[in-house]
Amino acid sequence: MPSLTVVDREGTAHTLEADAGLTLMEVIRDNGFDELLALCGGCCSCATCHIHVDPAFAAKLPAMSDDENDLLDSSEDRNETSRLSCQIPFDDALDGIKVTIARED
Repeated sequence: MPSLTVVDREGTAHTLEADAGLTLMEVIRDNGFDELLALCGGCCSCATCHIHVDPAFAAKLPAMSDDENDLLDSSEDRNETSRLSCQIPFDDALDGIKVTIARED
């Protein structure tokens, strides 16, 4: 079972194991991280599941869509590692990924 590390807004790292086949947003949300709002439920229409991805995993992620890019442009906390967690399928290739929940806008 692949694992990931989630760093919450207070800087605490939490290691989780999850089944492949969900999105990162679903894994994080389903493990009780209330600060990841995911208001649209994964429809790529709100940016409340904004995360920063460890650069070591950037090449393993799917390309960013224009919609995701536009939504991230609305965030003051956007940087070069920003992604919407609802747009990243969690699978064995991402085993060990580290993500940080972005500051709330």
